Amino acid sequence: MAEGGLKGRLVSAVRSGDAEAVRTLLERGADPDEADANGLPVLCVAVAAYDEPVAEALTEGGADPDRVLPDGTTPLWRAVEGGSPAVFSRVLGNEPRLRLPEPARERLLALARSWYETGVVEELRRRTGASGPAVTVRVLDDEYDYVDQVSLGGLVVRAGHGAILTSLEWAFRILTPVDELIARAVGQPDEDHVNWSTVCWILTRRRSFETWSAVVAHRHHPDPAHRRFVTDYVRTRGLLRTGPDSYQKKESAYLAAWAAEETDSEVLAKVLDAFTEYEHPDQEAIGLRYATHPDPRVRREVPYALSTDAAPFTPEARNALLSLTRDPDAEVRLRACTVGMRDDDLLP
Repeated sequence: MAEGGLKGRLVSAVRSGDAEAVRTLLERGADPDEADANGLPVLCVAVAAYDEPVAEALTEGGADPDRVLPDGTTPLWRAVEGGSPAVFSRVLGNEPRLRLPEPARERLLALARSWYETGVVEELRRRTGASGPAVTVRVLDDEYDYVDQVSLGGLVVRAGHGAILTSLEWAFRILTPVDELIARAVGQPDEDHVNWSTVCWILTRRRSFETWSAVVAHRHHPDPAHRRFVTDYVRTRGLLRTGPDSYQKKESAYLAAWAAEETDSEVLAKVLDAFTEYEHPDQEAIGLRYATHPDPRVRREVPYALSTDAAPFTPEARNALLSLTRDPDAEVRLRACTVGMRDDDLLP
């Protein structure tokens, strides 16, 4: 295939969002740093379109995220400004701490911090001079997490700069204080927000006892959002099984003690959800304690607490599960039935 044909097809594939075609064309020899008719590298085209799969295909295919453009920016710079953590993570590339000189790293950190601290709407007003209302919509930034997308003065930016700043700091091995990271997370107090999920993920990768201690200290914070964050952090550690067995025993004991003290029903339900990812000798007793809790969110976690490795169920656990199969809340009944199916006496 002629070089001109490859170029045209690559630009078309990028603009149409066809990641598989992009990969195929790169394998056939297309230039990953190819520019479109306006002289813009195709990686920047993907960044502007918030096209994560295409940005990933181009970066993996050799596109240069640090290529300096006529306006002084780079594709990575534009990804930071665009505010999509998903796209940014695809453009960041391998070993950025080693690849980028310190001044470049500092500029990227300052850029992300400026957007985050100023706020997307105010920054767009400053750049465009627009005075009208901004249009904000919630969009999925990746398969699981959402972010606000803001339109103002003809520009569109996603408000994920807190997550980008957190990711950059970790990529450059800057150990930001835990309290500062948690403040970023709970600024949007929803575990499906990109700021929350990014902070939680990165804190689970900081596997020191100091990090653990600083995070779980927020269990006593008066704001339930801080306590919910701790449950998400500990639950994620349980799912990933990070750290030695001694850590897991410490975590299960910590959650057992917390379950006995928590008074907020929503937080208590999340504590129990995290608790059942571990093994604890008092697991059944804790489940029985909350089998008649007035909040269905708490009762929904009880069947899993009663589902220990011990077989068969104790008479107390069996009676509690039988009662929960008649619970007024449908989700409680469903979970009780799911757990109870392995018991010969409950199966009928």
